[in-house]
Amino acid sequence: MTLAADTAGTVADRRRDPTKKNVLLLALCQALSMSGNSVIITVSALVGFSLATDKSLATLPVAIQFTFTMVGAFPAAFLMRRIGRRAGFSVGAVLGIAGGLIGAWAIWEADFWLFMAASIPMGLFNSFVQYYRFAAADTASEAFKPKAISLVLAGGVVAAVAGPELAKWSRDLFAPVLFAGSYLAIAALAVVVLGLLQFIEIPRLTAAQRADHGRPLGVIARQPTFIVAVLSAAIGYGVMSLVMTATPLAMVDCGFDFDTAAFVIQWHALAMFVPSFFTGSLIARFGATRIILVGAVLNGLCLAINLTGVEFLQFWSALVLLGLGWNFMFIGGTTLATETYSPSERAKTQALNDFLVFTTVAVAAFSSGALHSSLGWVAVNLGVAPPLMLAAAAVVWLHLRRTAAPA
Repeated sequence: MTLAADTAGTVADRRRDPTKKNVLLLALCQALSMSGNSVIITVSALVGFSLATDKSLATLPVAIQFTFTMVGAFPAAFLMRRIGRRAGFSVGAVLGIAGGLIGAWAIWEADFWLFMAASIPMGLFNSFVQYYRFAAADTASEAFKPKAISLVLAGGVVAAVAGPELAKWSRDLFAPVLFAGSYLAIAALAVVVLGLLQFIEIPRLTAAQRADHGRPLGVIARQPTFIVAVLSAAIGYGVMSLVMTATPLAMVDCGFDFDTAAFVIQWHALAMFVPSFFTGSLIARFGATRIILVGAVLNGLCLAINLTGVEFLQFWSALVLLGLGWNFMFIGGTTLATETYSPSERAKTQALNDFLVFTTVAVAAFSSGALHSSLGWVAVNLGVAPPLMLAAAAVVWLHLRRTAAPA
């Protein structure tokens, strides 16, 4: 082959590489999906509080959603292993449409239990959404993987701005039945996601890869890197979920109105996702373990601020730090996880990772309302300190272990 032909072939291969298009499309889908999720986070506890007879159940719908995100982790992964990313993600989007419609109907009927049932398809939809970040890495080079993951999560910047604004705009669409319009908006966003997903290009596993199941899952799960990856992502997400879910309730208890609580959630969401434009580059430069540790420190500062008082500045600054901490811990943990499996092992390894992450998140969401209702805002913040210290210790241990390893 001539040099010119070889060069032409290389250029053609580069043109065929769908990674950048996939990252862009998945980032858009992430933006729309997370906008819907941001609406849920902004309004769900308030809707639950208005519908539930027992006010300690106000955050139960959010907890049910996270529970079914956890339950759906393995089925979603294995469905996509069988039918491919595009078809699997499309199934998830249809579930998101159903969840939005059921939620609107439940609010219209003032039925708390039906509202809780709407959380089931929404949670399953989120099971698929969580794999967007892994899917972006499927066709990426090793060097580009952290950036691909980070850039997909950067789609959440749109959600940070659009979600709370959409919640405020749609709240009164069917007044005096408040928030029914918000759930119809969630269904509409999922329809757009379904359309965009038809353009992603992620090759299905080959027959040989589907036949090869790789190492036993227990062997993969015992890897120190996998253990620390799960602890980082799970505890980072769990701390964020528990504190964030309780914040609107705490603010309303302290006399703040809905718009003020939505403003704080909006800034929190911005802090969660704006760093994604550079978190991948930071990981590539400094390493995932250092970035995760910075995230743990930021979360610790959030708790410290929340314990100093209940003024607007404290709620706002604490949730900004909470968002930053989540970003570093979650993206860092996800990047570590991608180091632990081969292509034939990715479905079961990613499924186990997300199952463990969202088990933690579900427990946090279930605990949030009960802790806040029975013990108060201080207990919510003190309750997450021990697991956060555990995650930080695990990351330090892995970093020292890697540093001490011979080159």
